[in-house]
Amino acid sequence: MKRRWLSSAQIIPIGFLLVIAVGTGLLLLPFATASGQSAPFLTALFTSTTSVCVTGLVVVDTFSYWSLFGKLVILALIQIGGLGIVAVSSTLFMLLRKSFTIRDRAMLRDSFDLDSLYEVLPFLRKVVLGVLAIEGIGAVLYAFAFVPRFGFGRGLWYAVFHSISAFCNAGLDLIGPESFIPFRNDPYVLTVTMLLIIIGGLGYVVWFDTFTTAKESARRRFGFRWFLRHLGEHTKLVLLASAVLIVTGAAATLLLELRNPATLGAMPWGEKILNAFFQSVTYRTAGFASIPQGALTDGSVLTGCVWMFIGGSPMGTAGGVKTVTLGVLLLSALSYVRGRADTVVFRRSITQELVKKAAAILFFSLLLSLLSSILLIAVDGVPLPDAIYEVFSATGTVGLSRGLTPQLSAFGRILIILCMYLGRIGPISLALFFHTDLSGGKNIRYAQGRYFVG
Repeated sequence: MKRRWLSSAQIIPIGFLLVIAVGTGLLLLPFATASGQSAPFLTALFTSTTSVCVTGLVVVDTFSYWSLFGKLVILALIQIGGLGIVAVSSTLFMLLRKSFTIRDRAMLRDSFDLDSLYEVLPFLRKVVLGVLAIEGIGAVLYAFAFVPRFGFGRGLWYAVFHSISAFCNAGLDLIGPESFIPFRNDPYVLTVTMLLIIIGGLGYVVWFDTFTTAKESARRRFGFRWFLRHLGEHTKLVLLASAVLIVTGAAATLLLELRNPATLGAMPWGEKILNAFFQSVTYRTAGFASIPQGALTDGSVLTGCVWMFIGGSPMGTAGGVKTVTLGVLLLSALSYVRGRADTVVFRRSITQELVKKAAAILFFSLLLSLLSSILLIAVDGVPLPDAIYEVFSATGTVGLSRGLTPQLSAFGRILIILCMYLGRIGPISLALFFHTDLSGGKNIRYAQGRYFVG
């Protein structure tokens, strides 16, 4: 009998489910809560899912409901979810000096969307070391602010927790029910948080390409122009898209909330600009809030949904459909309007296969978000702005909420759990799925039909 192996597109979703199940079991233990009583099953499941899917939506306050053990479980789940199931399990294999089969390497290659089987282990080592280094630096930087405020032991613990949570774009915090609102006038804490969120959301390939090119530029004493010219086309597109989204998101927030006394209206100009940028950055799947989300204008809610839907960049810790996915589709549309046969960016063409993959990812992600919003409104009867903000936050694995999450019914919580799970694995699974010929008819060609669009 022929043995059938699971594909990477099947293993990754199953792996996330298993980790969520283990996390739920640990959070159900009596000593996982501050009260010493077992948490309700749905509360434990929701918390485990939001941690593994690095979302940040919570039905109970993380800082007060869970014990130290529970918070350590949550932190471990965030780290696993941020790095990825396959990357974490492969790292454990390396530490235990286990040998990697061709199938193991192929699964790791698919997880990181690499081209070669032979580069996966060196790439994984660089990723793990890079993640630990950035999270360590982030913890040290946070400690300068948290230790004087909360004391040595608690301050260090808060520094480590928030560094990992910010870098993994999880948005879970221990500050209190107001998230980072107590730091809305603290440029140091908000800047450190924004840097960790941005670095985590750029993606590992962008890190290494930027670092290697910068090192070569410094060694040869070339200028900034040489550095920009020699970055890879993927890195250029990610950096450009990220910069545009951050700046335009901040400008939109400033414009829409400028006269809102409940958000930016009462702040001095320096704080307005700082918090507008923080809101723009946290839209991109981070989930920390420095201004009350429930007080946002409808324009900001709609802007936030768009930014949350886009998310971060490929092969990083952020969620969403990703910046490159949207960039590919926009560039393809512009090429069509200009009458060009190929889609070209930075003097490199984009394949039609990549355009189709991007279209599939965007379509199914948008369909999931819209259908889930309709279901939430129909069953829980919540206002439209609150519903779409909650759902787009869940599917984009962001974690921002207008105070709706704890008020959801059992059905509403289950729906958001599914949104968080599908939002975390959906784009990955879709990308891998479209690399696999399941029909066996890939080479069949049919006569062209006559259709009309537009």
